[in-house]
Amino acid sequence: MKLKEILNFLNDLEKNNTREWMTENKPYYLQAKSAFEQFIQELIDNLAITDPDLTHLTAKECTFRLYRDVRFSKDKTPYKTNFGADIKKGGKKTRIASYYVHIQPGKSFIAGGMYMPSSETLSAIRQEIDYQADELRKILSNPTFKSRFGSLQGDRLKRAPKGYQPDDPNIDLLRHKSFIVVDDVTDSVLVKKDFTDHVVQTFDLLKPFNQFLNRALDE
Repeated sequence: MKLKEILNFLNDLEKNNTREWMTENKPYYLQAKSAFEQFIQELIDNLAITDPDLTHLTAKECTFRLYRDVRFSKDKTPYKTNFGADIKKGGKKTRIASYYVHIQPGKSFIAGGMYMPSSETLSAIRQEIDYQADELRKILSNPTFKSRFGSLQGDRLKRAPKGYQPDDPNIDLLRHKSFIVVDDVTDSVLVKKDFTDHVVQTFDLLKPFNQFLNRALDE
């Protein structure tokens, strides 16, 4: 099963998001799940060539469950209509900057960075920005990086964070609560034979950005 067939499964799931349908179509789901994990493992193996931290990482450590937690949601549909994976040292449970892949019909994307870090981690990142903002701006303004990802995304404070002045020259960066960049992917690009290469190249562009964020956590 290729990525096109994964899209077909997700389209069918969106139209039939019930436990009954999933029970009847469990082999279909397992085939799509296996194909996605194979795709993610291929990405990991390619990344590990230049990043030894990922050498022993497995796709299962990085992929998210399809089942939704509906306990506190008005939407009671039982399943997500996407496959996602967070690729980083230690897998999806570790709290460091990561490479993220999201496959969903019409809404796929490749992303990197850190989403909603803890207050302690956020303070460390802001301190790193305070010391080395020029380095981060250089990464974000790189023409190739900017053409692929656009601008820095993520929720931001309306005011200056505690310990920083509103007129700080780097307040635009310091107000961020998440540090994310995103490359939207159309279905037509996703189903191309060279899509794996496209993702690997995108992750290579992300590497300096993730390294900057993670360095703050090492100090």
